[in-house]
Amino acid sequence: MKAVSGTPEGTGPGRDYRAAFDAAPLPMAVVGADGLVTGANPAFAGLFGGDTTGRSAEELTGLAADHDNRKTYRDVLRGRRPRLCCTRRVKRADGGTLWAEITLTPLTGPGENGRDGDNGRGGADSGDGRGALLCVTDVGERRELRARLRHLEMHDAVTKLPNRALFFERLTAVLESAAYERGATGRIGLCYLDLDGFKAVNDTLGHRIGDKLLTAVAARLAECAESVGASRGGGHLVARLGGDEFAVLVEESTGTEQLADLARSVLAALQRPFDLDGQRLSVSASIGVVERAAAGTSATALMQAADTTLYWAKEDGKARWTLFDPERNAHRMTRQALSSSLRPALERGEFALEYQPLVGLADGVTHGVEALVRWHHPRFGTLAPNRFVGIAEEDGSIVQLGRWVLRTACRQARRWQLDHPGSRSLFVSVNVAVRQVWDSDLVADVAQTLEETGLPAHLLQLELTESAVMGSAGRPLQALQALSDMGVRIAIDDFGTGYSNLAYLSRLPVSALKLDGSFVRGFQDEAHPNPADETIVEALVQLAHRLGLTVTAECVETAGQAARLRRIGCDSGQGWLYSRAVPPDRIAELVGLTALPA
Repeated sequence: MKAVSGTPEGTGPGRDYRAAFDAAPLPMAVVGADGLVTGANPAFAGLFGGDTTGRSAEELTGLAADHDNRKTYRDVLRGRRPRLCCTRRVKRADGGTLWAEITLTPLTGPGENGRDGDNGRGGADSGDGRGALLCVTDVGERRELRARLRHLEMHDAVTKLPNRALFFERLTAVLESAAYERGATGRIGLCYLDLDGFKAVNDTLGHRIGDKLLTAVAARLAECAESVGASRGGGHLVARLGGDEFAVLVEESTGTEQLADLARSVLAALQRPFDLDGQRLSVSASIGVVERAAAGTSATALMQAADTTLYWAKEDGKARWTLFDPERNAHRMTRQALSSSLRPALERGEFALEYQPLVGLADGVTHGVEALVRWHHPRFGTLAPNRFVGIAEEDGSIVQLGRWVLRTACRQARRWQLDHPGSRSLFVSVNVAVRQVWDSDLVADVAQTLEETGLPAHLLQLELTESAVMGSAGRPLQALQALSDMGVRIAIDDFGTGYSNLAYLSRLPVSALKLDGSFVRGFQDEAHPNPADETIVEALVQLAHRLGLTVTAECVETAGQAARLRRIGCDSGQGWLYSRAVPPDRIAELVGLTALPA
């Protein structure tokens, strides 16, 4: 064997180096600049079989078939790179293989005398290099340990399914590679589910039974995924994302029908009873299903869509699957955008009031107006109350909005009264939400507003929905009574749409009923009137009058409707026949208010 260094063999420190080289348990070899082994220790010879001198190190280690590492290997031999280190499977002399870390280190620096090897002046790049030291380290046990640790890190301890981390790693890899795979569908699908009422199982039977149930559910999900995947030509990843949430990832989806089949299969499988330590349990699941093109989709967007769709499945009644609907999601996103910007919109002054006349059917005179709030949204344009009042009631901002509407409407009514003293004063009707009664001191708000604006109490009417007024007791009833005692009118809006307790109606401090527009719309076919519609409305009007209440019909659009309502005895009408809701400066013109003399 050739000496490892330039020291003469058998003298000085060279012999010590040679002894250490031969005794080392790590397979090592000296490789010449031409890539051939010039010397090897016994461990290297034992690994690759017999005398390896003169053999290609590339071929022995398999680097010849590895394009990227082969280039680095040759650059190291030529002095262009300082080191090669890679891990690959190496074939042993006995026919077996091992995972090995291969390192190659030059025996001289880059180029001769420190010069770059390819500078045209000879040196290592010209064949004058001293070669390199090749070491082969068995890393099989290390890789196996690393693999076991990764498996533990990436799998759920209870169900043994892939966990959230592995699921997202796989999902991200699929989305990144989808655009580069030819012959594939380029689509991806996801079934995102959780168990309905799983918390009750943990609370009543304990976490041990709960864990057994999760394990049993995981097994059935895996069976469904394997069965549907096999029939459709591919496997699916089933993962537990946490708690009682699971996901089935469908790579190369063939369309929504494939996902629908999978979702139906999962629901059917989970509905079969589970036998757990003598406990027979029945569970159901709600599933959100998303299927789309992988291109342009991120993991975050896919999971947001799946989470939204799962919420829809639960909202629609649970124990079902629901497919993602872009239109429904757009509505939800709009609703969310409105909710987040509602309170700031009040501070920015984006709301305005319009007024719609309330006209006496007998004399055609406008006696009052209803204040209707509009939101001039910078993104969505002008929004009617039905687009945002429900949101405001849910998040509580209706209290702040309601106070603003009340003050603005009363201030405007007082302005009309002062500007037109020779005309009959108009009352203003303001809608009040249930939460304004419960979450604020409505009586104090009204009293303060009337005092600040100077509007007489009898020129303010508050409209509450039938469902809010009927059955009122305690604080709401006390508030209504206090407002009535103050002189404020109380009207029931949308009357006839709920389940009215007519006997209770007589005990409420109510002065007016507003018939829901659905009754009036039944009068539209003037050529062939429905006697039943007229009979119902007439009965409601007569009942109201006997209770001392006035009746206003909403949604009056034709003269024929107005004539029939007048004949029945309805007191006033409101609708497009008379006017749409208009800005306050148009009201004086519409109702003929007399202005102050110049």
